Amino acid sequence: MPRKAREKSASNIYHIIWRGANKQEIFHDDEDRIKFQDTLEKYHTKANITIYCWCLMSNHIHLLIKEGKEDISLTMKRIGVSYALYYNGKYYTIGHLFQDRFRSEKVETDSYLLTVTRYIHQNPTKAGMVQKTEEWQWSSCRGYYGQASRNRKMLHTRYVLKLFSNDLLTARQRFKEYNEKTNNDQCLEEPTQIKRRLNDHDARTAIQKILGDISIPQVKSLPRETRLPLLQKIKKTKGISQRQAARILGISANLIFKA
Repeated sequence: MPRKAREKSASNIYHIIWRGANKQEIFHDDEDRIKFQDTLEKYHTKANITIYCWCLMSNHIHLLIKEGKEDISLTMKRIGVSYALYYNGKYYTIGHLFQDRFRSEKVETDSYLLTVTRYIHQNPTKAGMVQKTEEWQWSSCRGYYGQASRNRKMLHTRYVLKLFSNDLLTARQRFKEYNEKTNNDQCLEEPTQIKRRLNDHDARTAIQKILGDISIPQVKSLPRETRLPLLQKIKKTKGISQRQAARILGISANLIFKA
C-alpha cells in the first residue's frame, strides 16, 4: 500500500517528531547531541529553514521548523543521513538509525505555534529529566530566555517573542511565564509515557555496568551466543522493564522477552 502523502502546511511550518528505529537511543553522550545540533545548524543555512524550537531527548527529537527552499522531507533526509554516518562511524554499527519516516503536524496558527513551543520545551520536565525547563541544555529554551546556549544563531525567537510584546525584556518575561505554565498539551497525540521504577538515566547506567567494556550501541550487532547471557542479566535487573531495556539497547522487545 502506497504511503499517504504528507499534508502540506499553509504556513509551511511543521512540528516534527523523529524517533530512533525501534525507539532505540540516538544520543548516548553530549558529543552526540552537539554533533546533531551542529548538523541541524549546517542545514539551517543550506536549506534556508527557519527553526523556531527544538529539543533533543535520548531516543527522539522535537523540531518546530518552517520549510525552506526545498521540501521539508528532503531537508530532514539530508540531516538524518549526515548524523547517521557520524553515529555508525563512532559506534561501529550498521543499519538504520532513524525510523524511515518522521512524524509531523501542520502548525498554521499563532496560538498553536505557542502551544507546540511550550510542549517541546516541557518534554524534559514532564519526563522527569530536570526540574526546570532551562536546566535542559539540549533544547531551545535557554535561547528564548536570553541565556547562553549553543547554536543560538540558528534559533529564530523574534516571531514568537513579538506575540507577547514588542519590548524584548517584557516579551521574554511573559514568554517564560507561558512556557512554564502547567498544562495538558498533547501535540501530535503523543501518548503519556508510562512511569517506570528506574528512569532512563539510571537504567542506562545499570545496563552499561552489566555490559562492561561493550558499549550500548554495539549490543544489537553482537553474535547471539554473546548477546543472550547479557540480555538475561539485564532482564533480571530490578527496576528495568523489558520494553525500556529494548528501547535503550535499540533491539526488539521480543529478544528481551525470549532471553
